[in-house]
Amino acid sequence: MTSTDWDEAAATFDDEPDHGLRDTVVREAWAARLRTWLPDRPADVLDLGCGTGSVSLLAAEQGHRVTGVDLSPAMVEQARAKLAGRDAVFLVGDAGSPPVGEERFDVVVVRHVLWTLPDPARVLRHWRGLLRAGGRMVLVEGVWGTVSPVGIPAGTLTDLLAPLAADVRVERLSGDARLWGREVEDDRYAVVARL
Repeated sequence: MTSTDWDEAAATFDDEPDHGLRDTVVREAWAARLRTWLPDRPADVLDLGCGTGSVSLLAAEQGHRVTGVDLSPAMVEQARAKLAGRDAVFLVGDAGSPPVGEERFDVVVVRHVLWTLPDPARVLRHWRGLLRAGGRMVLVEGVWGTVSPVGIPAGTLTDLLAPLAADVRVERLSGDARLWGREVEDDRYAVVARL
């Protein structure tokens, strides 16, 4: 579990290339990946642990209706400002148990959050219940660091998803420096799990 004060971090959160997606190359790299992970038609997307709304913005720009949830009121405030005038709603709440109804979404998108939650298996079962039939989860995770690594290995995540989804696919992201604004050595990946 992380001990970061996310309200305090909100002011500078977007300064990291892969957080704010301000750099054109990084932004387009994430937009391109998102296009392959999200449905071709307009869909209801739930962005859990949405932070300042950078991924939510990309989804909205691709025509999706977005609901974002973050525990930090300061992050939610920034997300609301970033997506003002778009088909997006942002709520303050726990990503592990978001304040939304069941079977309301076509996609649950979560980036760099699951590893921080105390019971990933329970959380994944809960998130599955938020999806409509035929929905999907897009989980961007990794194992960061070499001395004291933190995160969730792709194999562990796919094992947890196996009983919940009909199709689980891992896409390695570490080798694409455009996504991070620099070369990275740790293990970063996305899992797309379709019901």
